[in-house]
Amino acid sequence: MPRTVSCPTCKKVTPYEGNPYRPFCSERCQKIDLGTWAVGGFKIPGKALDIEEDNVPTGEIEDSEEPS
Repeated sequence: MPRTVSCPTCKKVTPYEGNPYRPFCSERCQKIDLGTWAVGGFKIPGKALDIEEDNVPTGEIEDSEEPS
């Protein structure tokens, strides 16, 4: 008997093997889940980090001395 799982988004029973979107039933359900994570709908419990604004990386490279 083929192994099946319940889609975390819509709860539809779907095959596990051969499913490129597993554990989701479709690309649509996979993207709904990703979107929920992206907007902060899912959170992993834990202590909030105390970050000072001056120490937050911006992705920009700071000017440094010229190499000699």
